[in-house]
Amino acid sequence: MALTPPLTLQQLNQASVDDAAAMLDGLYEHSPWIAQAALVQRPFQSLAQLKYAMAQVLAHAPLEAQLALIRAHPELAGKAMVDKSLTPESSNEQSKAGLTECTPQEFETIQQLNHDYNAKFGFPFILAVRGPRGVGLPKREIIATFARRLQGHPDFEREECLRNIHRIAEIRLNDKFGFTPELGNRVWDWQETLAQYSDPGYAEQGQLTVTYLTDAHRACAQRISMDMRHAGCDSVYIDAVGNVVGRYEKDSFLRTIDGGQSPKRLQTLLTGSHYDTVRNGGKYDGRLGVYVPLACVQELHKAGKRLPFDLEIVAFAEEEGQRFKATFLGSGALTGDFDPAWLDQLDADGISMRSAMQHAGLCVNDIAGLKRKPDDYQGFVEVHIEQGPVLNALDIPLGIVTSINASVRYQGEVTGMASHAGTTPMVSRRDAAAAVAELVLLVEQRAAQDGDSVGTVGLLQVPNGSINVVPGRCQFSLDLRAPSNTQRDALAQDVVQAAQEICQRRGVHLSLTETMRASAAPSAPAWQARWEDAVTALGVPVYRMPSGAGHDAMKLHEIMPQAMLFVRGQNSGISHNPLESTTADDMQLAVEAFARLLQQLAQDQTA
Repeated sequence: MALTPPLTLQQLNQASVDDAAAMLDGLYEHSPWIAQAALVQRPFQSLAQLKYAMAQVLAHAPLEAQLALIRAHPELAGKAMVDKSLTPESSNEQSKAGLTECTPQEFETIQQLNHDYNAKFGFPFILAVRGPRGVGLPKREIIATFARRLQGHPDFEREECLRNIHRIAEIRLNDKFGFTPELGNRVWDWQETLAQYSDPGYAEQGQLTVTYLTDAHRACAQRISMDMRHAGCDSVYIDAVGNVVGRYEKDSFLRTIDGGQSPKRLQTLLTGSHYDTVRNGGKYDGRLGVYVPLACVQELHKAGKRLPFDLEIVAFAEEEGQRFKATFLGSGALTGDFDPAWLDQLDADGISMRSAMQHAGLCVNDIAGLKRKPDDYQGFVEVHIEQGPVLNALDIPLGIVTSINASVRYQGEVTGMASHAGTTPMVSRRDAAAAVAELVLLVEQRAAQDGDSVGTVGLLQVPNGSINVVPGRCQFSLDLRAPSNTQRDALAQDVVQAAQEICQRRGVHLSLTETMRASAAPSAPAWQARWEDAVTALGVPVYRMPSGAGHDAMKLHEIMPQAMLFVRGQNSGISHNPLESTTADDMQLAVEAFARLLQQLAQDQTA
């Protein structure tokens, strides 16, 4: 039987309304109205634009229509699969995930989960079982996700079902148009390979942990080096702090001109991110920013093309501060912000940073020479997974970072009076933990007043606490962040003042020590505009947002202009977590946006 040729956007844009609707039939289970409503926005310049248009139709639909769509989907490995009444699309998806070949135990488990989920939420569990890469999730992952989401809130689960329905529709649309996100798949595969290296104690549990200069960390550096060479970088080396540096050199003719009396030197573009991880972290935090530009280099190299400037990709050796208290060590070395006192720090096993570096074959005497000269660089651009729920909730694949938030951190301790829990009247207590509990709620309320400020008390400890003792001491951390220094300072002033008032009223003593303060790093307007132009060219909506997390870009901001591009995360954008994920389609868009930024920059400089 002859295969149906793939559709094209030109066909879709030029077809009659009825014919266009027929082309998109089957994207949303038994719900053709979504695609039909989106077609009024023709012509579409990209599949990404069409995907977003359909997502917006559903986002603005009544709740009843959203629930009807969810209930139109079959259960996983359910009755419709058994009696072979699935739609062809659903049958294909469940087959790719192996659900048509469940063992009796797997089938029984899934049936019980189906029953419990429907009983709790009133609609079936929806999961895009072909997964982030489109080839099918392992059954164990499907069952684990099912069990985890069974504990969710009804409103969250409804939204999560809709997000998975959009992913299902995205994959089905790709199939109709014969589109494979080859560059996104390549980035995906690179990161999967890199994720095989993990520190002892975590690797055995299937957890990803790569801390500074461990065996796993050094193996990652070697793997990245090899990937850079194979992709076409002209030079690759590991520097004195363990950063992996790859350079794709400019056109040789322009290099000859620059070596002579060129009136305008074409500076290097710097990019990259970190390859270390938090403990039991995710595969994309940092690493995405290494492999997205590397995919661009590989495409340029394959095509025999050169840029009018050098492109330098740096995989920063350390950003997280997990083994030693030296956050942004990798990028800080490039700005001249490496503190020699760090070399004498000891890790949990009593190994100094100096010893770890010597064991790794790094020369500490060369660290000072890593500082970059700002005049040699145009700027720094970084691609990063969002690490938050915003893009995921909005069904937008890419975000433009306007500023990396200012932050301040404190270590605090409240001292009251330890006393007998049974004999001390409530009015006579000087409960240190209760005072901190009140402070926690105050931080939550005050940060929420700004809309885009955040405040977190992440560590709480009652030293030598006992079940029958009123806490006499309570130690805590305090992390405050805001898009600007002024807004951060106002937040901090209000919180510190309120903490003092709480403790005074309760008759306890507050000790608060500032441990870190970082200024906001606003994106350079020209570079932010370049990201916006690149995203616009893809047909994707331009969404501007601050970054609440710190990134290597905030260090490079000290010596050169910088701007960041965020990529949507799955699972509500969770990060620093094994559930951290993004799709090959979104990574494809990130590579295409980076390539367009390079193209536009090249055109501007050679005009």
